Amino acid sequence: MRVLVIGSGAREHALALALGRDPGVSEVHCAPGNAGIASAATLHQVNASSAEDVVALATKIAADLVVIGPEVPLVLGVADAVRAAGIATFGPSAAAARIEGSKAFAKDVMAAAGVRTALSEIVDTPAELDAALDRFGPTWVVKDDGLAAGKGVVVTADRRAARDHAAELLERGHPVLLESFLSGPEVSLFCLVDGETVVPLLPAQDHKRVGDGDTGPNTGGMGAYTPLPWLPAAMVTRIVDEVARPVASEMVRRGCPFSGLLYAGLAIDSEGPTVIEFNCRFGDPETQAVLALLESPLGELLKATATGTLEAVGPLQWRAGAAVTVVLAAENYPGRPRSGDVITGADGDEVLHAGTAKRDDGALISSGGRVLSVVGVGTDLAGARADAYETLAAIKLAGGHFRTDIGLAAVEGRISI
Repeated sequence: MRVLVIGSGAREHALALALGRDPGVSEVHCAPGNAGIASAATLHQVNASSAEDVVALATKIAADLVVIGPEVPLVLGVADAVRAAGIATFGPSAAAARIEGSKAFAKDVMAAAGVRTALSEIVDTPAELDAALDRFGPTWVVKDDGLAAGKGVVVTADRRAARDHAAELLERGHPVLLESFLSGPEVSLFCLVDGETVVPLLPAQDHKRVGDGDTGPNTGGMGAYTPLPWLPAAMVTRIVDEVARPVASEMVRRGCPFSGLLYAGLAIDSEGPTVIEFNCRFGDPETQAVLALLESPLGELLKATATGTLEAVGPLQWRAGAAVTVVLAAENYPGRPRSGDVITGADGDEVLHAGTAKRDDGALISSGGRVLSVVGVGTDLAGARADAYETLAAIKLAGGHFRTDIGLAAVEGRISI
């Protein structure tokens, strides 16, 4: 099976490596890819958001399966175009991708499906803002209603900071979503979804804030770990039964069935799971950790999802132990990152590339905000952390920074429901 992966980040690097381990996959291609993915797949320079370009490439290489990694091509309907060309595609239609592309749509789906989520209100004019803010707090959650690469959210006890963020979004013409603050630890659960068939992967936890101790602004994600030693095994079943399946059924009822990876971001409290948000694709950096433990053939799973045969797939197989992903970011990230700095020591399949490029002289250089994801595995979470940070210590990037506490609270038993 020839597989084409669309995207250029560490998530796509992880997908390419996992697909390469599947004996049923004969070729892995990636477009546009990056300097690291070049060692795991054949690269093609294509605009990932252009349906015409992606269809032309998939046809040219006779791809048996196209896997679309990022959310923007999905929201723009690239999966629809590839499927219309008769090629199996892993990724939802534009209509189904609204579960991520519009938080208002997601809230409407959850209300109809009876799924617990934060109380919310959409504000689309500055005149409504102050009165709406008065109905929330004392911790305010302010979100961009559209796509924001994980950085359009402000969670703050400072009303002025909440108002400033909301006003900035409105000034740019973006509707604002105000939500009630959810307590309890957060969980990311990826589910393969084919209509009403739902198959969960391992639960993970992301670290969104840029600094140790969950300080500083939100980012696209500074690290993740899996599994979660503090999460009861029965909770995954509850999330599937109370969240994923009802949402999948509601999407079918609306005539926009979901096919691909449904990512539920949740807060877990004594009453169970409450949805923070949905994404319509594999999350980054959780994917890097989750796929490090997957032993089932990934190509087979994605092809079954894409072709409507997921129900026939047997139980998933997982490597024992734990995995940790630590993100190495460029100087000034999540602001405007510095680029063009030389990177050394970034060798091996445990180092997944995101914002990297090759200079004319062959040197590896930074080219984005989140530059690398370093994956560690171990018999337990402490061992996986040690493995990741040992690898990271050998990597040099001027001005690069990373969190030193990915998974640490779980290791020290400081997370509970």
